[in-house]
Amino acid sequence: MTVSYGGCLGFNGTKIITNFVVLNFSLGKIMSDIEIAQQAKMQPIIALAHQKFGIQAEHLDPYGHYKAKLSLEYVKQLQNEPDGKLILVTAISPTPAGEGKTTTTVGLGDAMNRLGKKTLMCLREPSLGPCFGIKGGAAGGGYSQVVPMEDINLHFTGDFHAIGIAHNLLSALIDNHIHHGNALDIDPRRIQWKRVVDMNDRALRHITVGQGGVANGYLREDGYDIVVASEVMAILCLATDRADLKARLGRIIIGYKRDRITPIYASDLNAHGSMAVILKDAIKPNLVQTLENNIALIHGGPFANIAHGCNTVTATKTALKLADYVVTEAGFGADLGAEKFIDIKCRMAGLKPAAVVLVATIRALKFHGGVTKDKLNQENLLALDAGCVNLERHVQNIQQHYGLPCVVCLNHFTFDTEAEIALLIAKCESLGVQCVVAKHWELGGLGAEDLANAVLKIVDTREPNFTYVYDENLSLWGKIEAIATKLYGADNVTATPALKKQLLAWEVNYGKFPICIAKTQMSFSTDPTAKGAPTGHTVNISEVRLANGAGFIVAIAGNMMTMPGLPKIPAAERIDINDDGTITGLF
Repeated sequence: MTVSYGGCLGFNGTKIITNFVVLNFSLGKIMSDIEIAQQAKMQPIIALAHQKFGIQAEHLDPYGHYKAKLSLEYVKQLQNEPDGKLILVTAISPTPAGEGKTTTTVGLGDAMNRLGKKTLMCLREPSLGPCFGIKGGAAGGGYSQVVPMEDINLHFTGDFHAIGIAHNLLSALIDNHIHHGNALDIDPRRIQWKRVVDMNDRALRHITVGQGGVANGYLREDGYDIVVASEVMAILCLATDRADLKARLGRIIIGYKRDRITPIYASDLNAHGSMAVILKDAIKPNLVQTLENNIALIHGGPFANIAHGCNTVTATKTALKLADYVVTEAGFGADLGAEKFIDIKCRMAGLKPAAVVLVATIRALKFHGGVTKDKLNQENLLALDAGCVNLERHVQNIQQHYGLPCVVCLNHFTFDTEAEIALLIAKCESLGVQCVVAKHWELGGLGAEDLANAVLKIVDTREPNFTYVYDENLSLWGKIEAIATKLYGADNVTATPALKKQLLAWEVNYGKFPICIAKTQMSFSTDPTAKGAPTGHTVNISEVRLANGAGFIVAIAGNMMTMPGLPKIPAAERIDINDDGTITGLF
């Protein structure tokens, strides 16, 4: 069995006692994430929410015993409470070796609670696409997980299904309107609203609808995106209340009239009200718990490579009112998720992070230094030193372009040698940042107490010089150039004259919109094989999309798909269920 995140627990066959569960391990037995989660001693979420934060049962809608939604009426009651301090967890550029961002978010939150700090965690919901594709699950790992793990990974409270249905309702209304006479004069060739499904299915990227004659509508080209790339997902994650949600849904541009100039809005089709009805429960934040019985809010889940990569504004703001400290994550590396967290979410919601935790592993850094996947467990100081350029650029971006203090979390693996750890710590010291070895995968919150103390020392004593990567008054093209040159290390940014003309035309009405670059997460460049910290490269913008309801411009860089495909051996092949209902194969 492959260990996903750092550390091997119980390898010597001893009995290990924690404050949340007592487990026995036979010699050589390494428990998988799902096995650990299935032995968790969960507490009823209604009682736990009251115990930890004084939330009355009347404000919670339970989904079974261990999941609940928080009412928006209660959220509104909190608006005059003071805000806690916001801590962002991000990572180096992802590799097949794994980094452990969600695991670290959970471990850090548990550790801060162990230290007596009133702390909440805010996470994104997993998508079924990657769960059955590559990831096999996304609820943390080892002894730093949120539970019930199977429920969180599989359907959860139905939020993603509701988003998909709301999106596809609008798709159906568009085709139905044209079928019944097209009073709005929609140009069928300029419809920009695709359909969505929460699964990696490359065969649906480009399809033809309306086949079979006039009774089935009209023939046209269409396509599917994955649910997490839907503008409805982005809207749900950025909306502040029901009224804002409905207004944003109404502002969605689905296409243009035959004059090629006049936009058609979802509100023109009277779609936004019924879409908001479908999302009436999805807009409420979800409460679950960690293995150590600490509360976590899990809500929303846009990808950071093809969307803006953050949990909902509602969940984050609610957590800040309830807790003194909030630990949240942004998807993929600090060049993608963290940048969008800052330039889109923080800008729109008025959030101000206090510090950033940058997660790295020695294995991942060696991969960036040129080591092949099969040799990552072997000591290689030269490769580690070479791969540290990736970490160095992320640190510089966080400190210089985000204006935030940074702590490097070394997510520990048992294969890490003392010499490698010493080299990384020294490298971080030369960059002016502290590197803390954390063993939360192995030990839960106990293994992240040093990390928690390092973070608390910063957020309790320093005022960050927080800034955005670009000014909102910069031109749309100028914003794209700022991200690519400042953060990605690019020398040039290119696009066709037609694309630049489109951006110029949008300047009048949408010039203050932030930019959401859809780019490979595997590299600072648009080439996923370019490891480390490439410089001198060119970022080509192949397409731009106006997400008017969400309030940003999507710029697609390189060969980036908004509908992923499954790998050669998808995780779905190992996921199974026993006769007694026990699920296996989720990581």
